[in-house]
Amino acid sequence: MSKVAQLVAYFRHDDKKIRDNRWIFASMLVGALLSLLAAFVLSVEAIQLAKNPNASLSCSVNVVLNCATVAKHPTSELFGFPNSFLGMIAEPVVITVAIAGLAGIAFPRRFMFAAQIGYTLGLIFAIYLFFTSMFVIGALCPWCLLVTASTIFVWFSITRYNIRENNLYLPKKIQKAAHTFIEKDYDKVVLGSLIVAIVAGILLKYGDGLLG
Repeated sequence: MSKVAQLVAYFRHDDKKIRDNRWIFASMLVGALLSLLAAFVLSVEAIQLAKNPNASLSCSVNVVLNCATVAKHPTSELFGFPNSFLGMIAEPVVITVAIAGLAGIAFPRRFMFAAQIGYTLGLIFAIYLFFTSMFVIGALCPWCLLVTASTIFVWFSITRYNIRENNLYLPKKIQKAAHTFIEKDYDKVVLGSLIVAIVAGILLKYGDGLLG
């Protein structure tokens, strides 16, 4: 059997739960890798701007798509250092969990609950920075947009897993309703709708300015 066929078979496992797990952890891995890449690039650019505030950044395409404008705003260093450094710390942990999950390793309930809390805070932070960029700064950073999108994907992945595995210590009625919700793939509908809403919001607000 070729490696491609083996890979296809891996993600088409007969057991629905195992198959779903593999897609969940694969989504987490891809999202975390993209976030780590973006965090690395943003960290390098933050160092460049620290050395030279007038430095020309590769992702400063125009007035709207401008990493430098976003990076110079106070919210880019809410904790006294570039926000991207947090991604450099957090994403390797998510990558490790995703790889272990793909290998079939089951993590303790408390660990996954803590991971859910941590990544939920990360999602709130990412969305806060996105709205600040959209409506306060008035400019968008392409790498930051990648972080926002990948953070949303990873959050939905880990949440789906934790609901199905009953890792969130929810009351029985809420747990049952949440489990039914993901079993019917409504979480995927919410994810798709959220991404569409974000893209639509950007296009409506900035329109032709994205390409200008």
